[in-house]
Amino acid sequence: MKTIALIPARLESKRFPNKLLKKINGTPIILKTYRSALETKLFDEVYVVSGNNEIIDLIRAEDGLTFKSLKNHASGTDRIAEAAANIDYDIVVNLQGDEPFINKLAISDLIKSFNDPDVQIASLITKFESFDEIENPNNVKVIVDKNNDAIYFSRLAIPYNSKKIEDFNRHIGVYAFLRDALIDFSSLERSKLEIIESLEGIRIIENSKKIRMVSTSFHGISIDTPEDLIKAENLISKK
Repeated sequence: MKTIALIPARLESKRFPNKLLKKINGTPIILKTYRSALETKLFDEVYVVSGNNEIIDLIRAEDGLTFKSLKNHASGTDRIAEAAANIDYDIVVNLQGDEPFINKLAISDLIKSFNDPDVQIASLITKFESFDEIENPNNVKVIVDKNNDAIYFSRLAIPYNSKKIEDFNRHIGVYAFLRDALIDFSSLERSKLEIIESLEGIRIIENSKKIRMVSTSFHGISIDTPEDLIKAENLISKK
């Protein structure tokens, strides 16, 4: 099956404006994410999807594939859905533009989850390393059922009141969709709980659809704040 990666990218982040153009070891974050996606060699094509000319021009200067968004979107998944309607593929992986440290094994396992015919949408899950991470609302928590399908996502610590760190699951915001599932997602209106939590995965659950959560030991770094950018630079320095 043809597998592509779409990387939604915008500069209007409320917590860290223009962060995707900030540099890690001299390279803009969005460009590092794009290069990391290519380096996995898991995708037939990799596109950066953005409404910002600065980002489009940066990727095109690398002879990269881009799609210029014509609409404002409530989430990254809505943004890639606009692009996906114009591209031929069977599986699309939504890679976050602010997560430049892409783990090939984790993404490979995510793609392999579609070998199960019951899987239409999949995402990644890992364990937390500290309770400080759990208390940070930038780190999304998810609870799952016995089949490892998502029950709910939250920025709060769920399940409530557990004292065992292993009871908490961290969501890594990489989604993968079969073509029809992404088209279906894009037709759904934003749900009430999605808006409250500011998490698009909840829209899928509120419409009685399944998200298979694929376990990985990979943690990565999502660059949500200037402090996260410092962590990313330190990680590269150690390597």
